[in-house]
Amino acid sequence: MSTEVLIGEVRRQLREGGLRGCVLVRDLHSGDEVGIDADTALPSASLVKVPLALATAERVRRGELDGAATLDVRPGRSTAPGPTGLTRFRHPARIAVDDLLYLSTCLSDERAADALFELTPPARVNAILREFGVRGISVRHTVDELSDTPVERFGTGQAHLAHALAIDAGTSGRGHRVPQLDTTRANTGSARAWVDLLAALWAPVAIPAATAESVRGLMLHNVLRQRLTPDFASDATTWWSKTGTLLNLRHEIGVVEHADGGAFAVAVLTESLVPAASQPGADALMGQAARTLRDHLRQL
Repeated sequence: MSTEVLIGEVRRQLREGGLRGCVLVRDLHSGDEVGIDADTALPSASLVKVPLALATAERVRRGELDGAATLDVRPGRSTAPGPTGLTRFRHPARIAVDDLLYLSTCLSDERAADALFELTPPARVNAILREFGVRGISVRHTVDELSDTPVERFGTGQAHLAHALAIDAGTSGRGHRVPQLDTTRANTGSARAWVDLLAALWAPVAIPAATAESVRGLMLHNVLRQRLTPDFASDATTWWSKTGTLLNLRHEIGVVEHADGGAFAVAVLTESLVPAASQPGADALMGQAARTLRDHLRQL
């Protein structure tokens, strides 16, 4: 099947499954890539925790932060479905910077991420990204704002109303009545920008090797594995990843390395058109789309 026909088929499958998808898969050795709307910027949701981890790890390497230093962290006390770690804690905790990095990146713990943002604010994270030549990713706010969405304001059993608002309240220019979904105000990135960041971490040139290794190590231990992992994890592969979920947004970025030496960076960013919080079929469809494009690249 030609690349053009394959892209059309994957786009159709995503659309029929209720998803608008921005996808890019790149062979990290040859640079060959295939994708769908890869330059469209979408709100990053929890993907922003990867640039945060990069900036924090780099500041530890420079000696600006001490990874062993402990911080008193306020509990999140979240009662909404979904949040993990400190975000659900009921009482304050004292935790080291290195362990906050683990919680933020591997468990996608929002309270841990905000504790790190207090040390390295969004503007500083942006500056470090630019210093390393990473373009196309904008970090504008902390993740605390991600927990103040219509989902938290509607009553139990009304999540579908929040998702309906997320689907219907956007503009043609990607503005949105929900601030976290407005690309002029939210943390944003395109599939291409996320793949560029992954490529910079896997073959570090501007990024110091020790810093890149730290971030890769965190992504290796991501515990949220319901989305692309089933299509990329096996005894003959290793899968590094980070997910992002916010209202009708479902994202995942990652790198798959094969026992034969092949390595592919993957970014799948989606907007669901179905007003429902639980959509395991959408997760499966994302993995199917990414694997189809990866398989095509391997055959070229």
